[in-house]
Amino acid sequence: MEECHTVFGKYEMGRLLGKGTFAKVYYGKQISTGESVAIKVINKEQVRKEGMMEQIKREISVMRLVRHPNVVEIKEVMATKTKIFFVMEYVRGGELFAKISKGKLKEDLARKYFQQLISAVDYCHSRGVSHRDLKPENLLLDEDENLKISDFGLSALPEQLRYDGLLHTQCGTPAYVAPEVLRKKGYDGSKADIWSCGVVLYVLLAGFLPFQHENLMTMYYKVLRAEFEFPPWFSPESKRLISKILVADPAKRTTISAITRVPWFRKGFSSFSAPDLCQLEKQEAVTEEENNSKVPKFFNAFEFISSMSSGFDLSGLFETKRKTAAVFTSKCSAAAIVAKIAAAARGLRFRVAEVKDFKIRLQGAAEGRKGRLAVTAEVFEVAPEVAVVEFSKSAGDTLEYAKFCEEDLRPALKDIVWTWQGDATCAANFPACHGEECQKQVVVSTI
Repeated sequence: MEECHTVFGKYEMGRLLGKGTFAKVYYGKQISTGESVAIKVINKEQVRKEGMMEQIKREISVMRLVRHPNVVEIKEVMATKTKIFFVMEYVRGGELFAKISKGKLKEDLARKYFQQLISAVDYCHSRGVSHRDLKPENLLLDEDENLKISDFGLSALPEQLRYDGLLHTQCGTPAYVAPEVLRKKGYDGSKADIWSCGVVLYVLLAGFLPFQHENLMTMYYKVLRAEFEFPPWFSPESKRLISKILVADPAKRTTISAITRVPWFRKGFSSFSAPDLCQLEKQEAVTEEENNSKVPKFFNAFEFISSMSSGFDLSGLFETKRKTAAVFTSKCSAAAIVAKIAAAARGLRFRVAEVKDFKIRLQGAAEGRKGRLAVTAEVFEVAPEVAVVEFSKSAGDTLEYAKFCEEDLRPALKDIVWTWQGDATCAANFPACHGEECQKQVVVSTI
């Protein structure tokens, strides 16, 4: 067992749970609550040398975007000059792979896991995220036998799409990867995920892979042609569903919405949904007078420097990495900033609900590609005369959010903005900040 020690005085870090090329995962406990967590420790210099920093940033960004009961929760990200720490939900049951390795599952249990997988994947897709490496090794089970998707290291966000609107990076595990990924001509990440879900369902019911051969090229040939056979114990309903998923042509492959309407799938199914914005407003709304009397939340120095310094830009740890207006500094008071954002939002035909702790929620009037766009703005205090404002998407289409930030927010808020993230370096706006010295002194960020 590894020697136990504390991390930033907040977590007690214990035994090693596993390790990869760039990271080690330890069991941990939050000191104040006793809650069990998993702590992933990444060597920053090593990932920089291998050109993997963007992948690490993307993984954190994605995990922050996809809060769902069947996705492993990221609780906090902490950093020093040399290491990055992911503090994640500790999933006690281990990998689904371990359960399958003992043999096929009963149909009802396989269906339960498949339902939870589809529910989580559908939610990821609604947030613009494609996992791209769905397999039993990346599906964990908690103490209540509920499935949790993990390992978003190969996931993709909309900004990775090329001019043709497709992804072109060949990745994933060969036995689970979709035919279009192997063809190297561009692919839709969400359709590729659906294929992988179909392979997972087959494995759950069969206890072995639909496409397997000792010769890798022969296996690829089978995948490209979707050539597989069903064992005799598969029910007719499960065979029909899998046959609609494992279709070589992605244009003819079934969709998640169609899967969720299949009677076999719907048996005992209960879906999860994100909290309704109106309900949140009822729970969290406070009057402007109450809001003005409060003190804005302190914005951690590491977050501030990470967001605003081009020389030490880890903004991807805290928000999705996009070339859009997401964070700005202002010399106005927090109350004045909230008032200005509210006025600007109404001018852009957004409905406004003030929320406690200098957080304001905006909802668009028009229906977008994935429903109405909802945006949250939060004001943080950095110093008595400096505030940081951070925008994030609560609902709606990711690309529509990016367009809203770039084309609507920037012009509307120009009167109160000191600098937008990425428009100037930390040193330019804060002469007292000297890059490396700041990095040594500021270490922790809360998600």
